[in-house]
Amino acid sequence: MIDSKSSFFSRLALALRASWRMLVDGDFASGVQQLERGECPASAVVEPPKAAALRDTLPESALQLLTLLQQEGRFVDFLEENVTAYSDADIGGAARVVHEGCRKVIREYLHIEPVREEAEGVRLTLPAGFDATAVRLTGNVVGQPPFTGTLMHRGWRVRQITLPKLAEGHDVRVLAPAEVEL
Repeated sequence: MIDSKSSFFSRLALALRASWRMLVDGDFASGVQQLERGECPASAVVEPPKAAALRDTLPESALQLLTLLQQEGRFVDFLEENVTAYSDADIGGAARVVHEGCRKVIREYLHIEPVREEAEGVRLTLPAGFDATAVRLTGNVVGQPPFTGTLMHRGWRVRQITLPKLAEGHDVRVLAPAEVEL
């Protein structure tokens, strides 16, 4: 990217590349003319995705999963604890227990897989029509697909959910019952 602080030679190299491309690519030359007139070339405009119709979600499954994370990993207890008074070693020890329990729940009830199979850091090309709900473009996003970039994170998707059935009348808002020892 060239900015106002770029060196003279960086700007000269860009000018030479742009001049050559204008000679061999009429669409590029038209775009430069539009920029010169203060217009935005159509090829530089990325259409935002159309807003999907919104629907209400049911909280039962989310609350059930949160309950399972609490039961196995004490997840809510960990998040609600003020950890500023504890040493890093104490927090690390607690995090290990929470991690182990929460990981057990996730692996037992959610079958998770990467969105992209490629290794992070590889260059890839996204064709026109790629699934914009599964791939988020970051950086300098201009123009239309195909887009070529570096895979920064493979992403995750849930392939299957196998939460236990709930008993009729069960209050899913109670994540962990209060405990009273007698």
